[in-house]
Amino acid sequence: MPASAAKDARTVPQKKRDLPIGVFDSGVGGLTVLKALRERLPRESLVYLGDTARLPYGTKSAEAVSHYAVQAARALVATGIKALVVADNTSSAHALEPLRAAFPGLPVIGVVEPGATAAGHASAEGRIAVIATESTVQAGTYPRAILHSRPGARVTSRACPLFVSMVEEGMVDDAIAEMIARHYLAPLFLDPPPDGRADCLLLGCTHFPALEPLLRRLLGPEVAIVDSATTTASAVEDLLSHRRLATTATAGEVRYMVTDAPDRFARVAGVFVPWGIAAAQVELVDIG
Repeated sequence: MPASAAKDARTVPQKKRDLPIGVFDSGVGGLTVLKALRERLPRESLVYLGDTARLPYGTKSAEAVSHYAVQAARALVATGIKALVVADNTSSAHALEPLRAAFPGLPVIGVVEPGATAAGHASAEGRIAVIATESTVQAGTYPRAILHSRPGARVTSRACPLFVSMVEEGMVDDAIAEMIARHYLAPLFLDPPPDGRADCLLLGCTHFPALEPLLRRLLGPEVAIVDSATTTASAVEDLLSHRRLATTATAGEVRYMVTDAPDRFARVAGVFVPWGIAAAQVELVDIG
């Protein structure tokens, strides 16, 4: 960082450092990122916005996703935030540059790059499997990001669309969940592929960390599992330190906003975070 920028960073006003971090997702899955942020940065306050009225983003065009993401970011900026975390994989794939252009003074972090970089480091042999939603797999965002951080890696992607519904219904470690997980994982790990099985699994959807105990049991300790939620939280911690934006508060608070169905959001949230969220805590907002 240039000397002038470092000097500016040291003089960040306390009022700005104590602003919350905005977290945006198309729905409820981004709560895994929120949970990771709470665990890693308990002193930071957070504002979560789920665009539940327009999910899923995976079926929308890149232009529509970018438009929605900028609208959501504008709503979060209006509340007063010091950084924006894009917890939605589709938005991370398509909207980071439009967001940075729309809010040039706001640090913006997505989930793809931190997860891809961590997978590149975690894989011993450079054989990395990515599981994600169909739209994320089709976009090819994770393989590109992995190869950027680890050239020569062999990346295999597999869409696991049923995982999202399973997690939202709380089916994360029962017999049905195991049967479906075996179906998805078999070509990557359980039935050895011709060029060898992967030694690292990257969870490329914010819903999937809820399945990690089941996946770990199926794959065994020799396969590294990378959770993009925890790696994103680590990247946010680094950013706050680098820019001298870490709060001076002793304990953070969380605010929840959605664009539709706060009751359902509060109910499903229990799958993703260990603390309870009452429907009365969830604000219904219009960002359109």
